[in-house]
Amino acid sequence: MIKTLALPSKPSRLFGPNIGGLKRGKGYGVKMELSIAQPDDWHLHLRDGELLQTVVSHSAKQFGRAIIMPNLKPPITTTAAAVAYYDSILKALPDNTDFTPLMTLYLTDKTTPQEIKLARESGVVYAVKLYPAGATTNSQDGVTDLFGKCIPALEEMINQNVPLLVHGEVTDPKVDIFDRERVFIETVLKPLIQKFPKLKVVMEHVTTMDAIKFVESCEEGSVAATVTPQHLLLNRNSLFQGGLQPHYYCLPVLKRETHRQAIVSAVTSGNKRFFLGTDSAPHERRTKESSCGCAGVFNAPVALSIYAKVFEEAGALDKLEAFTSFNGPDFYGLPRNTRKITLKKTPWKVPESYSYASGSIVPMSAGESLEWLPIFP
Repeated sequence: MIKTLALPSKPSRLFGPNIGGLKRGKGYGVKMELSIAQPDDWHLHLRDGELLQTVVSHSAKQFGRAIIMPNLKPPITTTAAAVAYYDSILKALPDNTDFTPLMTLYLTDKTTPQEIKLARESGVVYAVKLYPAGATTNSQDGVTDLFGKCIPALEEMINQNVPLLVHGEVTDPKVDIFDRERVFIETVLKPLIQKFPKLKVVMEHVTTMDAIKFVESCEEGSVAATVTPQHLLLNRNSLFQGGLQPHYYCLPVLKRETHRQAIVSAVTSGNKRFFLGTDSAPHERRTKESSCGCAGVFNAPVALSIYAKVFEEAGALDKLEAFTSFNGPDFYGLPRNTRKITLKKTPWKVPESYSYASGSIVPMSAGESLEWLPIFP
């Protein structure tokens, strides 16, 4: 629900010259509020140890649930490890937080059908993640031969109705980094869907019009995609404006403006196949600003603000709630959240960084002013 309230142009003695933080011009100011069902994050990295303690609250206060990525060191390859990680997350949560982590297993060449059964029976594991070996952060233990070694696990995933979450890039060094998603679709994803038409698949963090066209061509309810704030807002020029920008470096890497526009058009069209997945991926500042910087954008503190910005600029605020709060749980077969949150059109400044004992983390849009402020009950 969208509310638009007219505010008097004269300063209020109670609130000062800028009621609600809004700047006013002549006549009447406008204060806009969006009331939406609490969103979920269907692709989230929480890390572990000190990083987990530092970042989890940013997601927990905004989202009701989140699919938690398993690429730790060592990776979460067993149900027992997933349950232990689940317990660690719960212990790290702030008091009085109603947040549910939805765990995943890290698919390997050795994942067994029995492990898939245990995962489904655990009540905490909701999906299995495919990382092609070497594709991204901590993916060195990922799959090397999907069609040769993972068939039994994939067949059991169909039996257990467990979705496969795909990092959609090939790792062949002969393939240009900007083409790796497109080539993955042609050489891996299309053959996978043809071989296993009943397998539920989420193509994570899509970045190209090729991915958009592929997802749209698939049967609704069988193949879906998550979309990040950075791939909706930025193109590859953002990596180099004013110098190299390491905090905008992620994998899959940002693409051309034509691809960004295609993603925005698909997401803001109301297509049920696309839903919120931040891919928020925190790294300590020194590991980002180094001679070999890590891939990942820490966007948890600003994600909802940026999604609202993109939808507003597309004239599609009425489609925002479905993208953030309905399409994801519908695809996973989970109930929609009943709790409501409010997004207010109120400027706020993003902190330059977030400190913790071992260093600091730089968020997306650090030091910038954003226009939509999430308000939580």
